[in-house]
Amino acid sequence: MAIVGEGAERLPRDERSLVVRGARLVHEATGRPFRGLQVRQVNRIPPSRGLGSSATAWLGGILGANRLLGGPLDREQVMELAVGQEGHPDNLAAALHGGFTVTCWDAELRAIVPLPVPLALRFALLVPHQEASTAEARAALPAAYPRADAVFNVGRAALLLAALVRQRWDLLGGAMADRLHQPYRGRALFPWLEAVFAAARAAGAHGVALSGAGPSVLAIAGPEAAPRVARAMHDAFCGQGGDSGTLVLGADGGGARVVDLP
Repeated sequence: MAIVGEGAERLPRDERSLVVRGARLVHEATGRPFRGLQVRQVNRIPPSRGLGSSATAWLGGILGANRLLGGPLDREQVMELAVGQEGHPDNLAAALHGGFTVTCWDAELRAIVPLPVPLALRFALLVPHQEASTAEARAALPAAYPRADAVFNVGRAALLLAALVRQRWDLLGGAMADRLHQPYRGRALFPWLEAVFAAARAAGAHGVALSGAGPSVLAIAGPEAAPRVARAMHDAFCGQGGDSGTLVLGADGGGARVVDLP
């Protein structure tokens, strides 16, 4: 197994690889013997940064093996397998379907609704060089929340969807506000977070939030402002004693796909 790109120096190259484990899952689910794979993995997503790298690795192995076996699994079955390993559908749904995905995945309802991302938006990312521990990020959260904070976040989630659908960029800043995880993780793990948020807003970001469990920060901006926002976040982070990279990205509306190489 060969790995190049992000995290190549530390990712496993044997049966512990998420790509290999994903491929094995497909074989087991379809009753096929698994005799191993020859894998060349190119990583463009930094691992352990709150950017969904593990979801893409699981999907890479599952979708690749599914194609090699003739496509016995449909997309819902692919999701079932992947969620069973990843533990939640959020990153998986977006990676598989593309666009802005609204997901409800529990014992009572399985629903993924992909929505288009407006072309007028770009996504500026601050990507700290240090990795974050998912276990530490989860441990920073309280066991229970005040009712007012839960109501606050439910309202903001609905407002975010409305703002994107109606292209009300003036509402994105308020819609991306959070009381359930950013305050706790910021205090415990990312003391620089508010300084970076303030720099993004001052540079012209419509809204800004911690990406996943962190430490990456995602800001939404227009095409002209996005590079300026990325630089401002980088400068603020470095001013707090950190070091980081930045990315300015659009959105993929098509989701994961298997490409046959010549």
